[in-house]
Amino acid sequence: MPKINIDMKLAGHILLKEASKSEKNVVCSPLSLDAMLNMVAAGSKGDTSKQLLHFLGSSNLEDVNSKSSGMMRIAEKSLGSPDITFVNGVWVDQRFPIKPSYMEVLNGIYKAKTINVDFLNKVRDHPRADQATHEINSWAENATKGLIRTMIPPGALNRETMIVLANALYFKGAWACKFDSSMTQDKDFHLLNGKRVSVPFMTSDLRKTRYAYGMFDGFQVLKIPYQAGQSLMKYSMYFILPNEKEGLQNLIEKFNADPGLFDQQFHLRTKKLAELRIPKFKFSHEFSASKFMTELGLTLPFEPVKELTGIVDSPHGDVLFISAILHKACIEIDEEGTEAAAVTRSVMCGCARGYVPPPPPTFVADHPFMFLIKEETSGAMLFAGALLNPAP
Repeated sequence: MPKINIDMKLAGHILLKEASKSEKNVVCSPLSLDAMLNMVAAGSKGDTSKQLLHFLGSSNLEDVNSKSSGMMRIAEKSLGSPDITFVNGVWVDQRFPIKPSYMEVLNGIYKAKTINVDFLNKVRDHPRADQATHEINSWAENATKGLIRTMIPPGALNRETMIVLANALYFKGAWACKFDSSMTQDKDFHLLNGKRVSVPFMTSDLRKTRYAYGMFDGFQVLKIPYQAGQSLMKYSMYFILPNEKEGLQNLIEKFNADPGLFDQQFHLRTKKLAELRIPKFKFSHEFSASKFMTELGLTLPFEPVKELTGIVDSPHGDVLFISAILHKACIEIDEEGTEAAAVTRSVMCGCARGYVPPPPPTFVADHPFMFLIKEETSGAMLFAGALLNPAP
């Protein structure tokens, strides 16, 4: 069983809480949430530092910084590799100048934009006058090429706001073996409320293509790699489909109870499928990450305990604590791929005379399922999500 880290615990907890409260799609990035917590740890002291290190599963700050350096390399651009936008930002009230040592860590390791903001005078009751919110949202829009326009909703900040950490993450990868867009057809997707919606389902020529597939206790797993290009990073998407049409909640509960499942390789085998259907989808999701962190036991960074002293200078003795950790992710899945990079390999094996092989399996994702996007060489989990309704 793999070591259970905070990425897995957060993914399970967030999916459990978010998917159960509504019928909206859910996606989070354990990778980016980890990065934000690491940035807080870099400026914490005393019991707050100890609690953060324990929460992150690290023994010291040097270990955190080392892991973070490797983490940020995942988002480096490479010809032919997935398009990843991974940006961090820190906004601190201008009454509290950011310490040069902390600025150096944020810029050098986390590539974070660090800004002093006049929260005291740029936040008003009327949304149009909420200039601080506008500045942060403009940063997010520019950093994600217009893909994420609203990082912070109107009214989320107030005159008491002292510090805001934000992360924006966008991923779009080209399949190593593309789906045939001419074969995409509208089919029914079964919702948890018993209703159905007609949405485009992707498939491919199953005579030529093999997929990594496995069947387990109550669910199936299908793995599809992304084109890697010249990058040393190898990205794959895992579709985790409950056997029962209304089985998503039980599936999420299974992963939440055993977070190590998020890091399983599942011992998948390359197989020929009798049928393959996966819905196209595109959506974004946002939430307050700090709420889920406190539910999992991380409390001190959000309390006025005078231990975030490594972040800013406080000439008047004001107590700095985190007002919010906000998170938004956007994901799009379609038929796109690079055919030249596709490789299909079949392994021939001998078998005893008279043996009748089992029929090839089917993978029809026509009801709510979980998905993961991982970097295979490091095991980093870029995304974990649940698709409840693929209709736009």
